[in-house]
Order: sequence, then structure tokens, then C-alpha cells
Amino acid sequence: MTGWQGRYFEDFAAGEQIEHGWARTVTENDNHQFTLLTCNSNMTHTNDVFAAETEFGKPLVNSTFTLALVSGLTVRDISENAMANLGWESVEIPGPVFVGDTIYATTEVLECRESRSRPEVGIIRVRTVGYKQDGNPVMRFVRTVMVFKRGFGPRRTWPKLNDAASVG
Repeated sequence: MTGWQGRYFEDFAAGEQIEHGWARTVTENDNHQFTLLTCNSNMTHTNDVFAAETEFGKPLVNSTFTLALVSGLTVRDISENAMANLGWESVEIPGPVFVGDTIYATTEVLECRESRSRPEVGIIRVRTVGYKQDGNPVMRFVRTVMVFKRGFGPRRTWPKLNDAASVG
């Protein structure tokens, strides 16, 4: 099967700016499920009456959901061929996210270097900004990712389609 396979270490360059092609609108279900799955007991995320008494007047989307979503929006361009995430640093939340907001992301490649211990991978550091439909940022972080070099990542294989499954 052919198609987008993601970037390998050799495909990154320090200073590169990437506008990620994915965006996602946050739903009430997203916020409730993530909050409950992660055992977050802060009612600001799940109780409309409680949240109405806050300065925002309505429930906030769980900030760790926003971190996960913004990270996820970057995977196709940054970590599709990652061996491992090595860390997130300098996580900042400059603005709130509410149900109905659509989240976008951009990334700047800060650094690319060879791994000192693994010849099959390189290490990249990136700065990502998540922002909503009005252009206001809602999440910023620096992430370090160990990315496979071309020819070293796991093989991607798909079964051959038989004639009955073929399109056309």
C-alpha cells in the first residue's frame, strides 16, 4: 500500500515551520470522557452549575485533554515514525478552551541531532503552539522526539486485496 508514511529524521531541518493539516472541534463528550477517564474530580470540567459560578461562566475543557489533542494534531508531521517521545517541557496554557472550539496547531523545528547511543534514530526538538479558531493560542510546549531514520523503522504492511474487496 502506498500513501503518506510520515517524516523520517532526515526530513527535518532546524528552523522549519510546519502548519499541521488537521484540526478538531472539541465536543462535550470529549471533555466529559477524558475528565472521567483520568479521574479528574475538578467540577469546572463537568458541572455546568458549578462552572457558571467561575470567571468563565461555563465549563472549561480539561487542559490535559488540550495537551493531548494538540500533540495528536502534530503526529502525522512530527512523530508518525517516532521510536519514542522523550519529553514535554515548558508546557504553557495561555488561554481557555471551551466545548465547540476548533483546535489547530503549528510547529517550529528547534533542533535536529544524531542519537549518541542509537545509530538508527535521530532526536528532534520542536516547539508547538495550539490555537483556536479565533487565532488565540491555548497551548504551547516544547517536545523532544526520537525519530527513526529512513529504512530503520518498523515495516508497514497491509494485506493484498482480493478482487471482491477492490475498489472500482
